Amino acid sequence: MVCRRHPGLFVVWCNVFLPPLLPELVPSIMSNLLNPDAIFSNNEMSLSDIEIYGFDYDYTLVFYSKHLHTLIFNAARDLLINEHRYPVEIRKYEYDPNFAIRGLHYDVQRVGSVLVGLTVVPDEEVIDMYEGSHVPLEQMSDFYGKVMRNAAELDVEDQPWLVSKVWGSALVARSHAGPPPPTLQSSHGNTMKQFMDIFSLPEMTLLSCVNEHFLKNNIDYEPVHLYKDVKDSIRDVHIKGIMYRAIEADIEKYICYAEQTRAVLAKLADHGKKMFLITNSPSSFVDKGMRYIVGKDWRDLFDVVIVQAEKPSFFNDKRRPFRKVNEKGVLLWDKIHKLQKGQIYKQDLTLKHGWRTGAIIPELRSELKIMNTEQYIQTMTWLQTLTGLLEQMQVHRDAESQLVLQEWKKERKEMREMTKSFFNTQFGSLFRTDQNPTYFLRRLSRFADIYMASLSCLLNYDVSHTFYPRRTPLQHELPAWSDGPPTFRLPLLQEAQAK
Repeated sequence: MVCRRHPGLFVVWCNVFLPPLLPELVPSIMSNLLNPDAIFSNNEMSLSDIEIYGFDYDYTLVFYSKHLHTLIFNAARDLLINEHRYPVEIRKYEYDPNFAIRGLHYDVQRVGSVLVGLTVVPDEEVIDMYEGSHVPLEQMSDFYGKVMRNAAELDVEDQPWLVSKVWGSALVARSHAGPPPPTLQSSHGNTMKQFMDIFSLPEMTLLSCVNEHFLKNNIDYEPVHLYKDVKDSIRDVHIKGIMYRAIEADIEKYICYAEQTRAVLAKLADHGKKMFLITNSPSSFVDKGMRYIVGKDWRDLFDVVIVQAEKPSFFNDKRRPFRKVNEKGVLLWDKIHKLQKGQIYKQDLTLKHGWRTGAIIPELRSELKIMNTEQYIQTMTWLQTLTGLLEQMQVHRDAESQLVLQEWKKERKEMREMTKSFFNTQFGSLFRTDQNPTYFLRRLSRFADIYMASLSCLLNYDVSHTFYPRRTPLQHELPAWSDGPPTFRLPLLQEAQAK
């Protein structure tokens, strides 16, 4: 493996500083691939301590096909045209499933910050616009929004109340997690809105498409109004029942049938675990979906079913009593003294005992599969090696060495862009921005005890299994690049080298 621009000099330096190990590392790593069906832990947690399991419905018990986001995008776009009087020409824009990722921020008050419509703004202009790479805390909020850039690149302050819905995928009872905090308020106003929900992907795309149309056609507009109109249209797709009716009318098109969902629930029930389902969706919609993926007897598996919960306020609003829901979805007036197995309820449950939290991250499986490819492993191995060489060789101040170092810096920048494009051309990985964790991963690490790609991952573990987080070295716990050959400083490769 040689430098594309100065192979001769690289070989000399490699002979001095690098053993002939690099070409051998890739096969070694390929024999120790990451498991997409594994469960990963942020905190030590034993399933033997868990007596009650709680599940969300959307993207936890049920997964949707690619057609759903297209439906939401098209319906919200048509609402913009028909109810908000937006130009009919925006109907030409179609949903692109490869455009956005979760965890992005949106600056409500700027026409273009990192993307102008669908066009990328150079990094230098972004840094100039925000007067540095740090986004002030007073501009942040816990709304779902985006600046088209992973927050780690903008060095966003790590504030716990910006949790959004990381915790909302699956709840595992016991211990302490605490409810999400209230919305951050500021005299400066909250201009940065973060999108964490999977349902926000079509919203991000629609915002960018409408911005694109206005800018290309020189239409003057107020960015705040655009954000609000798109947000309201996406909300109405849910509230007005447009999405629910479409799914119920063609359930096979929109819901991915998964027999393993029933297998997970049956396994927990067979071991005497109590279970509840909590969702913001209406009763009839949930019933039809659960009949499709689990069976007509799905309610027998749950001790309690709670619909139209209005999360996240559901978890800390003590003013709303429970109401029973009959088979037709009608609310009854009976006073509820206790929750009974087989019944469906609406409204409030205050969490007084705390929870252990498990997050379902569907994107995890696809990202791990990418990381297991030989192309990705080769690229990352060389990128890390090149970074080590840069740090080691910067002491050489002669003109020829400095020329090579500049070429290597340029190549390193190109390779970092390449690694980003493995995951998403615009924004890269959901979990990492270069060497830094994204804001999404920071939230996930803070509020989820365990996380996995799908509920079916639980089938790979015994109900008494204990999850132990791996000790991740801090920067000051690692030797400097200059203390030894760069290849020995690769965290991704240490286990393979040890073997």
